[in-house]
Parts: sequence; structure tokens; C-alpha cells
Amino acid sequence: MKKFIQTVKNIWGIDELRNKIITTLVLILIYRVGVHIVLPGIDPNKLDAAAANSSNNGLLGLFDTFAGGAFSHASILALGVMPYISASIFMQLMTILVPQFQKMQKEGESGRKKINQWTRYLTVGVTALQASAYVAYLKSPAYAVALLPGYSGYFAASTIIILTAGTLFVMWLGEKIQDKGLGNGTSIIIMIGILGRFPQAIIQEFQNKQTRGGGGLLIFLIEIAILVGIIMGLIILIQGVRKIPINYAKQIIGNRQFGGARQFLPVKVNSAGVMPIIFAQAIMFLPTLVSFTNIDSARGITKVFSDHSNPWYMVIYAVMVIGFTFLYTALIFNPKQMSEDLKRNNGFIPGVKPGQPTADYIGSIMDKITLPGAIFLAFVGILPGFAQLLGVTQGFSTFFGGTSLLIMVGVILDTLQQIETHLLMRQYDGLMKGGRVQGRQTVSPASSF
Repeated sequence: MKKFIQTVKNIWGIDELRNKIITTLVLILIYRVGVHIVLPGIDPNKLDAAAANSSNNGLLGLFDTFAGGAFSHASILALGVMPYISASIFMQLMTILVPQFQKMQKEGESGRKKINQWTRYLTVGVTALQASAYVAYLKSPAYAVALLPGYSGYFAASTIIILTAGTLFVMWLGEKIQDKGLGNGTSIIIMIGILGRFPQAIIQEFQNKQTRGGGGLLIFLIEIAILVGIIMGLIILIQGVRKIPINYAKQIIGNRQFGGARQFLPVKVNSAGVMPIIFAQAIMFLPTLVSFTNIDSARGITKVFSDHSNPWYMVIYAVMVIGFTFLYTALIFNPKQMSEDLKRNNGFIPGVKPGQPTADYIGSIMDKITLPGAIFLAFVGILPGFAQLLGVTQGFSTFFGGTSLLIMVGVILDTLQQIETHLLMRQYDGLMKGGRVQGRQTVSPASSF
């Protein structure tokens, strides 16, 4: 405890770090206030009943999770940062598949600014399309009772404009957190949205177990212990790396020797991050589009794909997560480029010839460690379904795995790593005695999950 208090004093004693923490908290508070502001034309008093009657499954549930409940409660920030994430993912794929964007990415800071500008333009278009779909969703039978008849003539246009402005505002908040705050702004906003639903979910689970009598409290404590164990496993998955030894050739310049040091190339077990789960959830949601406003009336395959605890859903979902993990890893991981960079910097892997043999060696290692990482990621993705089968409430079960828990653990590790970096730069002790906190290597907002 004394060590913890001293660490907090050290963190607060660094002016730059203190200002970053305060700025981040203020911007997060602004975001959370905006989440509770209801769209014009909707009766706030009838929203709770409308949200209870709606079925937010699949991708709709993912949106609502990322938006901290703003989606189901018709907030001006209902779409949150998801349109920006979608645009970022698309632009990231373009930098891999389209030569013009590859060239732009290699231009350095100027190229990055151009790509960011294109991402913002694309975000506006994606937000407008999603806002139009959201208007149709609000006019569904579940939410129709909350709409004000006198405002119906202006509802569609005003909602699209306000939702688009709200997403751009959230995107701006994320960029300000990135520039003047602490951590990756987009990821922190998503994490705060997820955490915003955690207190309510755990209270509902506790109340549900209390109704079972004396044994309910014991079951609740066991669930908390299992949740802690899952979090520990996720930390291992996120931080797990395979270190490939690399030697650099010695160079004699004048009387000084350069190079000759042995370093390591860290290859992450889960290079794809949370993206395979997001892609799989999006694909699995498509069959439910025919009746997403009334899931209960669905039959056959639509009913299977809308029930996360269905065995067929979990099997298909796990296979898709494994497939997308390999696909996304192949898109963002280029062994040939890494081999060329090593050769350019006079680096080589001991016992492996430079050039194509090095690329093949790195690629084979990546394939070997991606398979167990993909299997574990798929297992994490279907854990909420198992939790529901075992009697956990739907709201609390989402925290037993899947996108929510992966994002929370990853963002917290990233933020702790930045705090530790500030401490070590000023010759303070780190946050841990037994080693450094390892975060994730982020490339873009889309891959920062």
C-alpha cells in the first residue's frame, strides 16, 4: 500500500503527466454528458420503456456497447465513434490494397495527414448513411411510442444532421485526447462507453442472484472470480510475443565501431487485435437484417444467428473469428517488407540467409503463433454465449469476453504503459516490480483496439 501511495504521488508530481490526466478526465466528462442528451422530437420519459422493448442484438448491440448505451437511448451521440472506426478500417485496407494509398502512406507526416483528411471526409459520408438507417430504426414499433407527433415533419432531417455533428464532435474529442491527453483518444472513448454500462450490469446480476436465496451470493462471487481469471488470460494474450533474435553487422567508421548488437524482433501472438471479432460479428449480423426490429418473430437460420447462446451460432462464429484472424494478420503483417528492412539496415537472423529465406522464416513463425492466438481469440469471443447458458444475465455476460473485454483490457494496458514511460523518463520506479507494462503497438485508430 505504501508503494502504491508513493507511485500516485510520483504520477501527480509530474506536471506534464498531471495535466494530461486532468485534460483526459475533462474531455471524458464532456463526452459522458453528451451521451445523456436526447435527440429532438423524442419524449425522454418514454425512452426507458422503448429501450426495454427493443432487441439490440448482433451489430446493434455492438454499437450500443461502444456508445455506452447512447444508441438504445436515442442520444445526440448515439452513433458514437463507430462511423470513424469504419472509415479508418476502410482507409487502412486501402493503404494495403491500393498502390496510390501505399505511396501516400510512405510519404511520412504529409502522407499521414492526407490519409487522415480522407478518413474524415469518409466519416461524414458513413455517418450520414448510418444516421438515415438509425432514423428508420427509431420509427420502428419499439420506439414509435416515444416520438413526438408534432415534430415528425422535421425529425428525419434534424436527426441526420445532429447525429453527423455528434459523431464529428466525438471524433474531435478523441483527437484532443490523443494530442493533449493520455492514451489513444478513440480507444479511450470506446472503453469509457463500455465501462459506463458495467455498474448497471453488475447491479442487475447481483439482484438476479439475490432472488435465488442464500446460494445466489456464492454464485455471484464465483462469477466475479471467473471474470478476474478471464481478464488475466486476456492480458497474457495481448502481451504475448515471440522474440526472433536479430544480429546487426559490425561497421568500423574511423576509430568507432557501430552495430554488432543483438536485438529481438517481437512478433505478437495476437497481431490482429480485436478486428476479427468485429468482422465476425458484422457478418453474423447480416441474416438478422430481415427482421432486426422484431427478432422474436424470426425463424430458422435467422433465429440461430440472433441467439448468441445457440451452439450453432458459437461454432460458426468461432470458425469465422479464426478465419478473419489469419486474413487480417496477412493484410497487416508483411514478412517480405520486414526482410527488406532488415537487409537495408544490415540486420540478419542467425542461421537464415537474407532476402526471401528470411521472409519465409518470419512468415512460418507468424503462422505457427497465429493459430493458437486465433483459437484463444475465438474462445474469448464465444465466452459470453457460454455465460448466458450458465445463467448469467445478458448485460453482464458481455463482460465475460468478446469485444468489450478485449478493448477494455487492451486500452488500460496502453494507458498504464504511457504512465510508466513518464515515470521511467524521470528516473522514478515503474508501476510494477517484476517488469515493464507492455501495451499494444498501435498503427491507426482502427488497429488501436
